[in-house]
Amino acid sequence: MTTATESPAVADLAGGPLHYTLRRSPRARTLRVVIHPDRGVVVTVPARRRPGWGDPERHVVTFLAAREAWLRRHMARQAAERAVLASRGGLQDGACLLYRGELHRLHLIPAPDTRRSTVARVVGIDEPALIVRIAPADRRPVGAVLEAWFRARARSDIEAQIAEHATAIGVEPAAVSLRDPRSRWGSASRAGRLSFSWRLVLAPPEALETVVIHELAHLRVFGHGPRFWAVVAARRPDHVAWRHWLRDHSMELHGALAA
Repeated sequence: MTTATESPAVADLAGGPLHYTLRRSPRARTLRVVIHPDRGVVVTVPARRRPGWGDPERHVVTFLAAREAWLRRHMARQAAERAVLASRGGLQDGACLLYRGELHRLHLIPAPDTRRSTVARVVGIDEPALIVRIAPADRRPVGAVLEAWFRARARSDIEAQIAEHATAIGVEPAAVSLRDPRSRWGSASRAGRLSFSWRLVLAPPEALETVVIHELAHLRVFGHGPRFWAVVAARRPDHVAWRHWLRDHSMELHGALAA
């Protein structure tokens, strides 16, 4: 099967030119638009050989024009979120990082007597902090050191929540893994395997717990019908609020360790 192709494009709309990426996909059956946090507006259309899609420009412009207000509103929100992330200082000494829903001050300290860099959380009088002691022999960048530390805490927190809820839901996971997906916070297979984003540990504990319950519930009821949501609500009645929190803070969590 032919792979998807991409090219830059511009649509002249009422509010001015709108730059986007035109993506032709052999899998696409109709036009679809997403606002990617890093790439901006991406318009996916069927391949040229599909009838009516040899020249998709008129379809795209009409589609974007009808949704221009929505597109520009979300693009403005993403720009504001990027500005907030940039204002936190990246991974420089004195920057701020989110951990378990709280902003922590980042302190980078040389550690000449150790072979491997370490991270420690310190709760001070003014604000919590993450102390990274950097060993000269450790070739890892600061972001990799922090990610390894976050992953270990994420696994601990997720396993604790599984132990808290699995028996009550009536399921037992076959395996649990941590990954870094862009499009979902967790997943469950019919074989009983659960996968979670390690970035959940950056969010408030209630958000992490909501995702764990969600995936455990899938081991009992696949799909998202009323029976499934009843299982989730029985363990976390406010799950909708925390799912919305994760949706609204997705860019913040995925951009947390950008240099």
